[in-house]
Amino acid sequence: MSFRKVNIIIWVLAIVLFLLVLHHNFLSLSSLLRNEVSDSGILGLQPIDFVADIHQHSINGRQEEIPVVIAASEDRLGGTIAAINSIHHNTRSNVIFYIVTLNSTEDHLRSWLNSVSLKSIRYKIVNFDTKLLEGKVKEDPDQGESMKPLTFARFYLPILVPSAKKAIYMDDDVIVQGDILALYNTPLKPGHAAAFSEDCDSTSTKVIIRGAGNQYNYIGYLDYKKEKIRKLSMKASTCSFNPGVFVANLTEWKRQNVTNQLEKWMKLNVEEGVYSRTLAGSITTPPLLIVFYQQHSTIDPMWNVRHLGSSAGKRYSPQFVKAAKLLHWNGHFKPWGRAASYADVWEKWYVPDPTGKFSLIRRHMDTSNIK
Repeated sequence: MSFRKVNIIIWVLAIVLFLLVLHHNFLSLSSLLRNEVSDSGILGLQPIDFVADIHQHSINGRQEEIPVVIAASEDRLGGTIAAINSIHHNTRSNVIFYIVTLNSTEDHLRSWLNSVSLKSIRYKIVNFDTKLLEGKVKEDPDQGESMKPLTFARFYLPILVPSAKKAIYMDDDVIVQGDILALYNTPLKPGHAAAFSEDCDSTSTKVIIRGAGNQYNYIGYLDYKKEKIRKLSMKASTCSFNPGVFVANLTEWKRQNVTNQLEKWMKLNVEEGVYSRTLAGSITTPPLLIVFYQQHSTIDPMWNVRHLGSSAGKRYSPQFVKAAKLLHWNGHFKPWGRAASYADVWEKWYVPDPTGKFSLIRRHMDTSNIK
């Protein structure tokens, strides 16, 4: 065999080897994008899934990523899906959803997100470790939220999105009709770690809850008979805010140790009961009101048009509902339930559960079988 033929054989073998290595690396990269990604060093809050960027719109690589944090509990999963779908279809921005859930819900959530109409959504699933709440929440059957750990996910934003400087948090009972970029661009004043919608704004109806305390000021959430609360010198008539939708400056949040401050008041409530006994709203509201007293910015009230779930009746005109940037069904009457207001508006964004575990409850179902 000539020297030249030997060289050719060596070159052919080298090329084959190179192609095999290249093929192996490609398979490894594909596997990395699809497999679970864990970050077990973060206080039990672990990102466990990531879907590569296959957004249906063209996204400029230089465009800032908009992190949106939303909880996904098993009994309200349809709400989470509808909220995500409405955000996704009303923006061209580079949005990534951080979906906070429990281990028991992960498979159900993943199968739903694999629906054809949701496949272009970018997201990370984050497992919430309930041990974080030990000693900080007292279970109260009269206050159902106390036994729903994901309600408190909003307190841990810097851990949920560790690399972000700014993020949006929203509840699962909302529908977004505007471009989420506008909410993300809400200006926060220097030193402010968050921006909320105040309950005294022009679009929020002032509601009396159980005849004790107003849902739109501090006395409806805090027990002013307690010395710890009186010592804070906070005016009882101060306008409260709704924590179901807010924009957070996470750099400032971490600098002020907001999470630690919130946990301090959670523990104190377990020990001494500093929240109002006739709590006007969410159990997450009192510690936020204390920590952010006169230290928060405000979002455009059209980005949290709420109380749609406070009663079965319709409190807003169709024109106003259509103009709202975000609709919020806070209250007992959820849009996936039988007596919800404006359920048709919400249902536009609902994607049926492929597993059949979650189904809408509608009034016509009660009479559909009556001849």
